Amino acid sequence: MATLLSSSFRRAIADVARGNNVTSIRSRIDGVPSYSSMAVRSRLASSSSSSSSSLSTPPSFAELFNPTDDHRALRESVRSFAARELEPQALSYNRNEKFNVDLFRKFGSRDDGLGILGLTVPVIYGGTGMNDATSVSIVHEELSYSDPSLCLSYLAHSILFANNLAANGSKEQLAKFLPGVCDGSKICGMCMSEPNAGTDVLGMRTRASYDESRDGYVINGTKMWITNGTITGDETGDMYLVYARTGEDRGDITQFIVEGGTSGFTVGQKINDKLGMRSSPTAELVFEDVFVPSRTHLVGELNGATLCMMRNLEIERVALAAMAVGIARRALDEMIRYASSRPAFGRPNLYGFGQIQRHISESYAEYMAGKAYLYGFANGLDLTSCGNGLDADGVKLYCARMAKDVSDRAIQVMGGYGYVGEYTVERLWRDSKLLEIGGGTNESHHKNMSRDLLRLSGNGLE
Repeated sequence: MATLLSSSFRRAIADVARGNNVTSIRSRIDGVPSYSSMAVRSRLASSSSSSSSSLSTPPSFAELFNPTDDHRALRESVRSFAARELEPQALSYNRNEKFNVDLFRKFGSRDDGLGILGLTVPVIYGGTGMNDATSVSIVHEELSYSDPSLCLSYLAHSILFANNLAANGSKEQLAKFLPGVCDGSKICGMCMSEPNAGTDVLGMRTRASYDESRDGYVINGTKMWITNGTITGDETGDMYLVYARTGEDRGDITQFIVEGGTSGFTVGQKINDKLGMRSSPTAELVFEDVFVPSRTHLVGELNGATLCMMRNLEIERVALAAMAVGIARRALDEMIRYASSRPAFGRPNLYGFGQIQRHISESYAEYMAGKAYLYGFANGLDLTSCGNGLDADGVKLYCARMAKDVSDRAIQVMGGYGYVGEYTVERLWRDSKLLEIGGGTNESHHKNMSRDLLRLSGNGLE
């Protein structure tokens, strides 16, 4: 956990320990009292009461999932915010394939917002300073419980852009670009995939050519499947980290900051009618002689972005695994809630039927296995390190499949009700499928993990 958190944040943790509800991370940092609606308080209290009367999480799991008071405060804050803000709008925005821009900006630090858009960004640049994989996991799990689609846009902004730039940019770049990224005035993303280069990222063809007369680079190419690629449907978002080829070797990749409105930088098309994640905007972005100055917009070393890309893929996969855990937890909750209240064949509920018991019990076991894998890995992961691919791949591979399976069982338990949007689980099932594709396909994880395990050269697993 970062050491830059303010004393007011520390005092707020004591409030959490005393049972006080906490809503806004930024309000804790600024010392502003937080609040929540009575409806949310009642809902959370009811949930807590019902769960504690039936079972309790063993201390070892509680410490694994929330290793510090800071982490527990973060989880309670985001959970309360999600219940109050994300839950009421998720279905309608999903149906209409519309991005909730106003709500997204509330993730930022302006106007007493939640303050998580710069979660891993140092406080001096406007961030929250929680630069650890556990915090990343907690936020993505809690947001995805209510709205995986909006969480995906959050991931593209906070991890693929903000975390990447904070780790690899110069102090001048961080001071210039990150405050607007953290406060919510800018909406950002990352451009890596191309029409013919997805999993094969080093096969990208977008090229940046040096222009000596202007001391900058001219970018030409096309990027595909870009989350937050457009906000309005016609115009790009505010800022992107763009990977482009700058040399002849396969690994000669450099990343650049490209701002919305730059001449030659346009939306090729907004991708509509997606299976899932429908309220998260996806677009094709086109670069036609897009000029960026070297001094301010080249990030890191020339031809040195491959390492940055691989390191960022590792934390992206952890965040996607956390999204899967949030999806599975919600599907399991909905499954249990429905089965416990639906009468059938003269019985008061479905719980007495072995088929239903199997769906619920297997779902819980798989959910807990995935969550334990996630936090067991995240708690020891250094975000500045690289070479953690075996378990970054592994945790996403397992959790993505697990979330889809649990969501599928929830639909089966709920029957016709589970098949319609009003009852949530069909949306979770559709959203979960992307987690087996985005951030690395299942097949790429198989390849990577098999390669890494072979490198053990006969040394046994611990």
